[in-house]
Amino acid sequence: MFLISKTAALIISISIIVFLIVLFFVTFVRNRKTPVPKGCEHIKISEENCGACQVSDCSIKQKFDVEKLREELEEEEKDDIS
Repeated sequence: MFLISKTAALIISISIIVFLIVLFFVTFVRNRKTPVPKGCEHIKISEENCGACQVSDCSIKQKFDVEKLREELEEEEKDDIS
């Protein structure tokens, strides 16, 4: 049976975790820098286009919800001032 010391196992474990974190950040940055595909430049994200989507934790939907809330609060403030 092949046995390794606890120190070697710890170093290997930490190395794997660091590798996975670095891999995540590299892929995240490369994904952000990826240009929009040809033919899709004209597509705009709107609340109407997102209406059929069932994903509730989508950052785009959260943005629309925040904007709606901000607009409602601004309207309430205008009504309070009047």
